[in-house]
Amino acid sequence: MKEARKFLPTKATWKAILYGVLLAVWVFAVLLAVQFLTVLAFYLILGKETATQPLWTTISTAVFYIISALFIIFATPKLARKWGILKPNRKKLGLEGLPTWTDLGLGAAGFAVSLALAAIITGVFKIFPWFNIEEQQLIYNTGILGIDRVIAFLMLVVVAPIVEEIIFRGWLYQKLKVKLPVPASIFITSLTFAALHTPFSASLNVFALSIVACCLRELTGTIYASIIMHMIKNGVAFFLVFVFKM
Repeated sequence: MKEARKFLPTKATWKAILYGVLLAVWVFAVLLAVQFLTVLAFYLILGKETATQPLWTTISTAVFYIISALFIIFATPKLARKWGILKPNRKKLGLEGLPTWTDLGLGAAGFAVSLALAAIITGVFKIFPWFNIEEQQLIYNTGILGIDRVIAFLMLVVVAPIVEEIIFRGWLYQKLKVKLPVPASIFITSLTFAALHTPFSASLNVFALSIVACCLRELTGTIYASIIMHMIKNGVAFFLVFVFKM
């Protein structure tokens, strides 16, 4: 009996797991709630037709990202004191110093690794008849041109990668590591990140991206390499979809 108990999770382990799950659920819930309220507010103020134009879609998305990041990172005073997150700093968020040429190289290499990993994961899911790899994740109409396309590019390739990396690899992953092992922290961070992306085929790609991004955070101590990798991924996707119509 004593030998069997050695393999059972301890009370501290269960508390750590609960901490990780609740933290992930907190981030997931805040992002969904803020996104819903932001879109609803823009629809009510501008009307659906105007709110779905590229410029206003970009503005509403930027508002969503800013509010979400501020609320998640700083939370409320009560939660901040309880979870020890009242005063996050650049080092804890992985923003210490400035990006380096090494970060650039690792970001490019990480992108290649994430493509390979995504291909493997996607290949596994292809055995299921319900899996549809042709589904696309689109925020903007692929036919947009001129200034609208420039605005879409800035949001998708610059703003989104920076804010998402700060929230997930900068804040969530680092907080999970306080009480959980690195592999568990990587998995929970990546699963939460993937759950916020649709359709399912896209979520598999971002799950792979997140795994590599977390590894880059571990390797470099900052999130600059993961931001660069994320920008490359979104940039390639942008040109394939909006320029080459693939």
